[in-house]
Amino acid sequence: MKRLIAPLLLLSLSICFLSCFEDNDDNTVSASQINDFVWKGMNSYYLYLENSPDLANDRFSNTNEYASYLNSFSRPEELFESVIYERQTIDKFSWIVDDYFELERQFEGTRGTNGLEFNFYGSPNNEINAYGVIRLVLPESPATNTTLKRGDIIYGIDGTQLTRENIGQLINKDTYTINLGFYNDKGTPEESDDSIDPLNVDVTLTKVLYTENPIFKTEILNVGGENIGYLMYNGFIGNSENQLNAIFADFKGNNVTKMVLDLRYNPGGSVLTTAFLASMITGQFTGQVFEKLRYNENQTNNDFDFLFYNKLQSGESVNSLGLNKVYVLATRSSASASEGLINGLKPYIEVVHIGNNTVGKTQASRTLYDSPDFSREGVNPGHTYAMQPLIADGFNKNDELVPGTGLTPSIGYEYNENPQNYGVLGNRNEPMLALALADIENATSKVNKIKSTEKHVELILTSNDFNPLEGGNIID
Repeated sequence: MKRLIAPLLLLSLSICFLSCFEDNDDNTVSASQINDFVWKGMNSYYLYLENSPDLANDRFSNTNEYASYLNSFSRPEELFESVIYERQTIDKFSWIVDDYFELERQFEGTRGTNGLEFNFYGSPNNEINAYGVIRLVLPESPATNTTLKRGDIIYGIDGTQLTRENIGQLINKDTYTINLGFYNDKGTPEESDDSIDPLNVDVTLTKVLYTENPIFKTEILNVGGENIGYLMYNGFIGNSENQLNAIFADFKGNNVTKMVLDLRYNPGGSVLTTAFLASMITGQFTGQVFEKLRYNENQTNNDFDFLFYNKLQSGESVNSLGLNKVYVLATRSSASASEGLINGLKPYIEVVHIGNNTVGKTQASRTLYDSPDFSREGVNPGHTYAMQPLIADGFNKNDELVPGTGLTPSIGYEYNENPQNYGVLGNRNEPMLALALADIENATSKVNKIKSTEKHVELILTSNDFNPLEGGNIID
């Protein structure tokens, strides 16, 4: 998003504005006008209001003191950051943007991408270098027109070997050339001589504006005479519940009796869509509490309970499986609404969490615009700033939050993806899915064999880390 900075000065009847910005329509707007929106929005809605003294209702004794405070910040971002509570440990998820059109596109699943998602690891026997592994190739994206596939190793970008320090710089370009590599074990069982070496195969890709279908993969697998539904869902995009409902209709029509829900790369999204998906998995708890949102002292009238539903917003009946047990694949890339789904279901049915610790974000957020009631309607046309602060805590039926350290996997089902054995998503031999199927078969020996393939490799970064505006626990 473009930073809007211009050294123009402007006078107002009430506040002396210190700096100004040019919006996308070349209208001059004042920093303090935007600062006024930032403070009032955060004072009204910020979840950690009580922990941020400058947001207190009685912080200012008169308008001059308030104006002086606003004018002490030359940029809205500075004011916003100054009132965030414990940025490094507590609130790592609130943000401000200078272009809400781009924010809205991302919430709809539209972003600039070449169609690849990665995980990045520390190179073996090397404290400086790193390597990437392709985890997803998005359908109908530029990457699908190449030979690239899940599990391919990235040695470098534009002829420069990846290091722990240069990953972000190298992939943050509209066009770049991927230099493929391979894991070289030197033909020995020892790992002390392993390395990542170049393959001398290069692929050039250019990012395009892309709308992702969050439903990445569905399968019906027959295991021991039972039909098992598999769904890889990569984002709780609002209104995708209609497409989900059609998939669950297919599951019902094929007498699916158990389900594996793959959220391993899902950063979250709409809370309402999460409640609908929970209702499709179950069906026997209609009208009961799925997730409770609790606001700050200024917004207690907005406290709200999301329920298990039997109707979508369209009025269409929810296709429910009535399950008492579900397998969820979740990792450190699973956040917010993904965690909320697990947390909301646990008081009602057995949830077998396969993978590793999730992100640890239970709070919900909402887009605040510069309008009288902070909604999109009546927005100030003079600028395109918006905020996405944490505004509510999400509890399950038993008043339990997702821990800040994340949800832990079920005992015995801890698993870290092995970069040398990612497997094919939706294939019964893909390790994480295979763990779920082995449990369904009650095949302990298979579980142990699969877990023996796990390899503990230092995961440095994931694609989710480079897309901070994606996901969340969004209140529609």
